[in-house]
Order: sequence, then structure tokens, then C-alpha cells
Amino acid sequence: MSEPSAYIPPKVWKLENETESRFAAINRPIAGPTHDKDLPVGKHPFQLYSLATPNGVKVTVMLEELLAAGHKGAEYDAWLINIMEGDQFGSGFVDVNPNSKIPALMDHSTNPPTRIFESGAMLLHLAEKFGAFLPTDPAKRTECLSWLFWQMGSAPYLGGGFGHFYAYAPEKIKYCIDRFAMEVKLQLDVLDRHLADKTYMCGDEYTIADMAIWPWYGAVVKGLVYDAAEFLQTKDYTHVVRWTDQIAKRPAVKRGRMVNRAWGEPEDQLLERHDAGDFDTQTQDKIAPSED
Repeated sequence: MSEPSAYIPPKVWKLENETESRFAAINRPIAGPTHDKDLPVGKHPFQLYSLATPNGVKVTVMLEELLAAGHKGAEYDAWLINIMEGDQFGSGFVDVNPNSKIPALMDHSTNPPTRIFESGAMLLHLAEKFGAFLPTDPAKRTECLSWLFWQMGSAPYLGGGFGHFYAYAPEKIKYCIDRFAMEVKLQLDVLDRHLADKTYMCGDEYTIADMAIWPWYGAVVKGLVYDAAEFLQTKDYTHVVRWTDQIAKRPAVKRGRMVNRAWGEPEDQLLERHDAGDFDTQTQDKIAPSED
């Protein structure tokens, strides 16, 4: 890896053009909209504006799991937000999420409608609203929420830290990669030790903690993001791999992974979801429950 010349921070920081960075256009040092654009609104109680990144997948998995469990009030429209085109900076999106990050969710079952931003808040809102995937026992509920907030605090080290410097940064900086690789391996070890004697994050009960953690750490151990499975030796985290594979078999998880996905194999993509029938016959065959 090539080492950059020593960087001396200026007295006052200013943004320089990041022309070499693949994702330079999706971040800004200021908030607020860049253009006027209303968000579309469909017919269902929940309106989701998102993309199938790990944070977006958390919410579509939760909605599909709720529907699979018989909660008809969880029907939703999922609208594609193209972050590379700046959709997240439109005035309508910023009204829902002032931080201009996907996902953003509107709950139209309340009057007035309720906005929810931050994926962890969406999982908690939906779990409490429908009384599902969140333990009712106080001690177990607290354990579940501890793992939910662990994910919210840990994932930036994985994505914005390790993922950025290992896979996307225009320069390979050894210190940055080593620093965040160490953090990610610590996180994987935390999960692996915890799952050694548990089926799911909170024991035998599948919860929003699993739905929050799986899209990030399941993708990493399987090499689906950053192409770093060999680098991180993720196969050594056997309990995380077992848990990842187990959750991946769930039909609702398979559906949730497809929603708002705009890359990969065509049969794995559902750009927008407005009805359960949007999953076509070929897809339904793919998401049928496995026999094992």
C-alpha cells in the first residue's frame, strides 16, 4: 500500500473537491435541501423512501416480517431514493429526514402523519406499534434494545470506517485500514462469543436486534460488501456465519433484501414495492420456505 505524504490540518477546515472519490457527491458539510421535490405518496399506511443498503434492508425486512406474521396494518409502499443522483437532498426527503440519509419513513396511520428517521428508530417504532419482535419481559426487552443500540453505534466503524478506507477511498492508507479492521474484528468477535450458545441475538426469540445487525454483519461475513471476507478471515467466526445463514433462509428476509435494490442480478431486484404482488412468480419460487 502506498503511504500518503504527511497531512497537516489547516487552522480552519474547508471542503476540497473529492473528484477521485466514488461517493463524493452523496455527502455535504451542510444540511438542508438542494432542490424542491415532493415525495410521492402511495395508498398504504407506511411510506418508505429508501435504497437497499444495509440500513435500508433493516426496515424492509421488518415490514415484510410483520406482514408475514399477519399484521396487515404494516402494508407499505417503498419508493426508490437514488442517492447518487441526490434524491436525498430534495425538499420532501429533507422534511422527513433532516440528515439526508436513507431510509426515511412516514407513518400515515396517525393524524397527523408521523415522520421517523434513523433505521433503529423505525424498527423500534414498528415493533412497539404492532407488539411484535420486541420482548415484553422487561429484562429481555432491555437486552434487545442494548443490542439494537450496539448496532447503531458500531456500524459506522464498519461502514464509514473500514468499508470506506478499505474499499472506496482513493488512497489506501495503512493506518486507517488497520485501525478500522481491528475494530471490525473486535465487533465480529463480540457477536461470535455472544451467539455461541444462542439461536438469535436475544436467545430463542427472533427480534429487531437480529434485523438490525444481520444486514451489516451478515453481509460482511459472506463477502457481500467490501469484498473483505478473506482479509478479515470472517469464516473463523463460525457462530456468526451460522446465525447469518439461518436468518438468510427466512422468506420475509429474502423479500426484504430485494426491495429498493438497484444492483446485482435482475431477479434479486425489486426497485419499488407497492403491493405484495410485486414479487413475481419467479421470485415467489425463490422465497418459498426451505425444507431444512
